[in-house]
Amino acid sequence: MNHSPRLPKFLKTSIPSGKNYKRLKNDLRGLGLHTVCEEARCPNIGECWGGKEGATDAENRSAATATIMLMGDTCTRGCRFCSVKTSRAPPPLDPHEPEHTAEAISRWGLGYVVLTSVDRDDLADGGAHHFAETIRKIKQKAPHILVEALTGDYAGSMEHVALVAKSGLDVYAHNVETSEEMTPFVRDRRATFRQSLQVLKHAKEQGVRITKTSIMLGVGETEDQIMRALQELRKVDVDVVTFGQYMRPTKRHMKVDRYVEPVEFERWQKIAEDMGFLYVASGPLVRSSYKAGEFFIENVLRKGEKEARKLAADAAALTPEAPAVSAARFGPASATALATSTSLGDYIDN
Repeated sequence: MNHSPRLPKFLKTSIPSGKNYKRLKNDLRGLGLHTVCEEARCPNIGECWGGKEGATDAENRSAATATIMLMGDTCTRGCRFCSVKTSRAPPPLDPHEPEHTAEAISRWGLGYVVLTSVDRDDLADGGAHHFAETIRKIKQKAPHILVEALTGDYAGSMEHVALVAKSGLDVYAHNVETSEEMTPFVRDRRATFRQSLQVLKHAKEQGVRITKTSIMLGVGETEDQIMRALQELRKVDVDVVTFGQYMRPTKRHMKVDRYVEPVEFERWQKIAEDMGFLYVASGPLVRSSYKAGEFFIENVLRKGEKEARKLAADAAALTPEAPAVSAARFGPASATALATSTSLGDYIDN
């Protein structure tokens, strides 16, 4: 009998709870907003929504937030790793969503926010105009907020990629998810590794300062495949890469091939840094929009790369035991929105 690997202890997280978690959840429900944190069953949701017990409401609004998922909670694609609902004909877009999202975010007092979306292949533009309008509304209401957009591939339309890239965002993220060789077994058939590379390349060509992607480990990839993927990402000038463990959302999803030890994540972080990536977050529970990365990126955008690296080094000196995630994570929480998003899924104990 072919047994799946058991979930190791270092991947088990606490059940989300607490006053701050409940407050943020109620806020989002009241505004009719969706989050990828919930829809993709992110294991970090308790940490990122919880804030700090004993802190003021204002402090917790800046230190704990959610990654907003635009265009509904139903995706037109069916990637084998993802727990977001799927349908060929999702509900129509909410025309008020850009305004409502901007209003909510401007009230929360954030310094950095992450927006993502489901894929909407049922729409002529894949939802690009809706996404871009949301970013413009946020920048109009709160120009100081840095916006990261984690987008789909818009079915390979570079026109629509450019539309979002030129909307005023600060970071353009699009996830390749895995190696080129594993893509057909992991992602929806409409997604290809080369198409994702082209999205990242075209976004950079529009003048976006920072581009970003994420890779799952534990789906059956080989070391050589990941090395080639990183080389291809550097060829198109991707700045930030994150590595995380694939965790199976339900029995209906693809099985975990293996659970990757933390030491291997550390090794991939070192390899990627040596290849010239501006920032690398690598660890079992790291997700594509990881709060450590957001702190570092915010400092790069506001203060420049040299100052950001100094802050990271200072933090590392205070926390030498930190695992394979940049010490930027230990900077003051009030400096950034501690958001997380994932296309890596939650987990079940296989």
